[in-house]
Amino acid sequence: MAQNHSVASPSTNSLRHKLLALPIADKLHFDPESIGAASVDYGHIVQEIPEAVLRPSCPEDIATLVAFMYNESSVPSTISARGHGHSVRGQAMARNGVVVDMTSLSNKGHGGITVSYSQSLGHYADVGGHQLWFNVLEETLKHGLAPVTLTDYQYATLGGTLCNAGISGEVFRNGPQISNIYEMDVITGTGDFLTCSPQQNADLFYSVLGGLGQFGIITRARIALRPAPKRAKWVRMIYSDFSAFTTDQERLISRHRRDRDEALNYVEGCLLLHRNAGNWISFFSPSDQPRLMSLLTEHKLLYCIEVAKYYDEQTQNTVDKDLEVILKDLNHVPEFKFEKDVAFLDFLNRVRAEELRLRPLGLWNVPHPWLNLFVPKSRIADINTGVFKNIALKNNITAGYVLIYPMNKDKWDDRMSAVTPDEDIFYTVEFLHASGFGDWQECELQNKEVLRFCKDNGIKFKRYLPNYGTEREWMEHFGPKWKTFQESKAKFDPKRLLSPGQRIFNHN
Repeated sequence: MAQNHSVASPSTNSLRHKLLALPIADKLHFDPESIGAASVDYGHIVQEIPEAVLRPSCPEDIATLVAFMYNESSVPSTISARGHGHSVRGQAMARNGVVVDMTSLSNKGHGGITVSYSQSLGHYADVGGHQLWFNVLEETLKHGLAPVTLTDYQYATLGGTLCNAGISGEVFRNGPQISNIYEMDVITGTGDFLTCSPQQNADLFYSVLGGLGQFGIITRARIALRPAPKRAKWVRMIYSDFSAFTTDQERLISRHRRDRDEALNYVEGCLLLHRNAGNWISFFSPSDQPRLMSLLTEHKLLYCIEVAKYYDEQTQNTVDKDLEVILKDLNHVPEFKFEKDVAFLDFLNRVRAEELRLRPLGLWNVPHPWLNLFVPKSRIADINTGVFKNIALKNNITAGYVLIYPMNKDKWDDRMSAVTPDEDIFYTVEFLHASGFGDWQECELQNKEVLRFCKDNGIKFKRYLPNYGTEREWMEHFGPKWKTFQESKAKFDPKRLLSPGQRIFNHN
């Protein structure tokens, strides 16, 4: 059950009356079913009730709504673009405002997926901001191509991930999704429909990428493509020693600098606890599971490095040898290395397979009190001692996944709004709680305990998918970028209409 963080005010009749006078009135919905769907998200923690839901048939419908809101001074309100609703803290909600259901664009033939080639860019795709990454992947694979970087979950929208960063185990090599965008069409908070790129309206381009929806609604993005492999060698290695685990991870993500062709394509890691065994144990064969659980009983917690090496017809005869060289002399627990050979699409769609397993059990649409941190490499050992051992292990409430893997800062463009720690290598530490296994409030208390530990010990982390409620917290989050962030808001959304659910400039 979502927690109602606000009590819906009486219907804003004057706003509804004015909305119904617009040429897009037939695309505005006020019925309980539409309002209810736009009032919750994947997190199932926050509930905010909008006044209306717009289901646009083309980007111009959105521009009409934004221009009206911008020019309407007598009835101030807000607008939030909602894709697949995969946010977890109400970021795509608009209390008493209008939620734009971006997915309705898919049903009208606008903002499709077009694959092209140019000498300057190579292969690229123009993609509607409402498109699911899985749809992008399906279409580009028809051309033997794939997006340069994909997230772990392919059923989020392009616009949604670009507002944050778009990360996965591919980022160490190719950068986040926002680092692989050539151009965008954006509807700003003034109702202007602008094309932006590093060469055209560059300030808008860099502000929007990682900008948490504060400066405009992405209706199209031109994304970089790469040749698509056919299959993946998928390997997991178990560690009982955290130092060996992180040393080997850092070694693996640095290899691409020496020889990209012989480097891995994907590197992630996770924490293995008895409490979350149901999530990770199924990767391993039934014959291996008893000895894994025995090792876990002995050490209380284990660490797992997960890697993938992609291959196609040209490299299928050398991939095994390449992988052997890459993984040689790693310090995992002997005899605890496990490998699968899977189709490329199956590897990328592994989280979807987990979703389809959990849905019938009633364990997908449950509260997800996630906590996602970027931690500098120099302090990751403190996270292991203070958080994994002294908080997660002690509390024994961690359900879902706990991911830990490193990224290279030079793959991020600092001109963009997204923020990362000030070290060459930093780790993502993600508590992906799913409280179908327990009380979500207990997970929230643990999250607060983790944040308090980091602050008390001077760990200069940054939150990914951040959730703050005061301007001071947002100032600390953005650091030196805060002034530019404010200036961009004043320029592109001066009436603070867009994405109120982020609570950066709308502290409701």
